[in-house]
Amino acid sequence: MAEEVTFSKEELERYSRHLIIPQFNIEGQRKLKESRVLIVGSGGLGSPLLLYLAAAGVGTLGIVDFDVVDESNLQRQVLFGIDDVGTPKVEAAAKRIRALNPHITVKTYNTQLTSANALDIIKDYDVVADGTDNFPTRYLVNDACVLLDKVNVYASIYRFEGQVSVFNHLDEEGNRGPNYRDLFPTPPPPGLVPSCAEGGVIGVLPGIMGSLQANEVIKVISGVGDTLNGRLFLMDAATFETRTLKVYRDPKNPLNGENPTQTELIDYEQFCGIGTTERVEKAEVKEVSVSDLQRMRESGVPHQLIDVREPYEYAIVNIDGELAPLKSVGEFANRIDRNKQVIVHCRSGVRSAKAIKQLETDFGFENLYNLKGGILAWVDEVDASLPKY
Repeated sequence: MAEEVTFSKEELERYSRHLIIPQFNIEGQRKLKESRVLIVGSGGLGSPLLLYLAAAGVGTLGIVDFDVVDESNLQRQVLFGIDDVGTPKVEAAAKRIRALNPHITVKTYNTQLTSANALDIIKDYDVVADGTDNFPTRYLVNDACVLLDKVNVYASIYRFEGQVSVFNHLDEEGNRGPNYRDLFPTPPPPGLVPSCAEGGVIGVLPGIMGSLQANEVIKVISGVGDTLNGRLFLMDAATFETRTLKVYRDPKNPLNGENPTQTELIDYEQFCGIGTTERVEKAEVKEVSVSDLQRMRESGVPHQLIDVREPYEYAIVNIDGELAPLKSVGEFANRIDRNKQVIVHCRSGVRSAKAIKQLETDFGFENLYNLKGGILAWVDEVDASLPKY
């Protein structure tokens, strides 16, 4: 027989505002204390998720993240402070929420969630809250939750827009609700939907959507209120317009449709075409390293440096390249010197590879080289004084 959950005097005082809600009371709080919730990603969405779930008294919180705190995170990831820069996010997050509520248990996983470890990590939790910002991990989290019969509380953000839903929820009649694959059967083509790092996000938006996620987690655990099971909540923070759409089970869902075809986790990078597409594009163009470029500059080797990022990115940090944004790089072709080595770069090397392919195909250039790793590699390996965004 499981040991009965009890509360200390300090806990009863801490949670008193919950306890006096008639529909919630001590039973709702007991369910929170008994629960185990895994937060995948401790960034923009993960920050309010962790803060509010810890404050609410969720008994065990797990945190999965393999990143370290960067100054660019502080615009929206309110879990962290300037003293945390350079620290693994799971360590900084655990320290912060333990200080917020010493009555809960915190488990950390300083690792990337992958097909190899997802089932082992998720199986020990009751609810998973997905705070990630990329398609491979979203599909991975969803599929693992479906295969393990776990509830997945989902949210995503982009610029001024956000969405929230509850996937794979078990209703009172024992039926599982829709999951992410019912809403998005297949991922969009690589590069069609930029990440927050590429497209940006207004800082307050993850706070709003992450708080809504935390609210859904609490409702799922306590059984109080109607969750977003079978519904997708959409919000435009710029216009303050909201919509709620119905989501239905798809009979063709490969996980739990009428004829399931997938019984295990897959290679989600390949499924989303992310790594494959980038590797192919980069493999098809010539490359130089940032150390090669540094030596060329120091020794005075003639070359031309072209930056295919956007003007706002150039204003944040640049290495004195000529600005020719990817969307209009063809218009810059007549300014490219065909008689010297031309180095093309962007933030990480993906857009510059695309620019080179376009210029080679449309204008016949043969002297273009991609800067491997782009600005990010330059900051890491050559000039750490420059900002990393």
